[in-house]
Amino acid sequence: MNYIDLFAGAGGLSEGFRYHAFDPVAHVELDSSACLTLKTREAFYFLKKNNQLDIYYSYLQGQINRDKLYSYIPSEIFESVINLPIGDENNELIFNQIDNRLSEMGGRVDLIIGGPPCQAYSLVGRAKDKNNMQDDKRNYLYQYYALFLERYSPKYFVFENVTGLLSAAKGRHFEDMKERFRKAGYETDYRILKAEEYGVLQKRRRIIIIGWRSEFNFRYPEFDKADYQATIRDLFEDLPQLKAGDAPGICNYTRVANDYLEKSGIRDSVGFVSQEITRPQNSRDLMIYKLAALLFSQKGQRLDYSKLPEELKTHKNQHCFLDRYKVLDASGLSHTLVAHISKDGHYYIHPEQNRSISVREAARIQSFPDNYYFEGGRTAAFRQIGNAVPPLMAKAIAAKMKELL
Repeated sequence: MNYIDLFAGAGGLSEGFRYHAFDPVAHVELDSSACLTLKTREAFYFLKKNNQLDIYYSYLQGQINRDKLYSYIPSEIFESVINLPIGDENNELIFNQIDNRLSEMGGRVDLIIGGPPCQAYSLVGRAKDKNNMQDDKRNYLYQYYALFLERYSPKYFVFENVTGLLSAAKGRHFEDMKERFRKAGYETDYRILKAEEYGVLQKRRRIIIIGWRSEFNFRYPEFDKADYQATIRDLFEDLPQLKAGDAPGICNYTRVANDYLEKSGIRDSVGFVSQEITRPQNSRDLMIYKLAALLFSQKGQRLDYSKLPEELKTHKNQHCFLDRYKVLDASGLSHTLVAHISKDGHYYIHPEQNRSISVREAARIQSFPDNYYFEGGRTAAFRQIGNAVPPLMAKAIAAKMKELL
């Protein structure tokens, strides 16, 4: 079962399909750090297949560098990662690289997955932009998605995005998108999925559009939901205590894996965890974090920025985004993790330690396994994680697409 991943990001959606034995023809992504992450994940799968994961873990522990890790991997493995922006300037080059891969693999494309960047459709993005994101070129990237459908004619496609897609431009983009896909030969249907129903410890809503060739008799599948429940405290309980600015990277687990960490596959079988890296914070922010945590733990209330003591305020805007400092709910689920975490951690304050969450904690909230490594440094890692599709949700989608194929 061959697939192409468009706008692949760090590979969260792809991870679900790799888990169910799909083979990537191509991951197309413009961000260079995300492409390195995709290559490192391809190295993981190659070494796992060949019973050489000790090499991969040596890399995570800093015993070998990335060049050395990649030297163990045949070059054709990395050819699936295409570091180019999708658009008129590059599409022919992308098509040529995919065509070469297909000829080497001796197959065809069964499935296309992926979704364009969501910022142009998000309600928050539209609220911040004076033109309501109407002038953003990312509104129209689905037109290129349709070109890939026309060229490779997969049996199905899976298109993921934020729920704001339905209301962007008063629904015109969504209607035009469906028409474009219909002209490419595909009927579509969609559902809005709740990530927490698939084992992700996060309140996250995403639209999943499935397209199928017009000649198929298709009914939108019911995805199997997770049968385990847990909280953010369960998610973090085996990770070490850290302070703001700590960056040990590699740490030992502090306790045995609980039921959720084992069943979800988040906890690795080796005895260490990587990318335990936290963001430095100044004393003012740490004081605000402490106030926010006390208010939430004692009264269940969120901090209102306008009600802070004047000496702690740094922003003149006291009329909107007043919940800009937000503590995770230790006894419940996380609120939606977004890419803004790459700019500051104020919206993701650790519930029991006076700091914002670490790279690995953010990855766990998105349900990435601990052996998933994000390249490019702390800021790039946070951005990739915030933009990703949670792998546990992706696994549920991939399982049903496997049945269909």
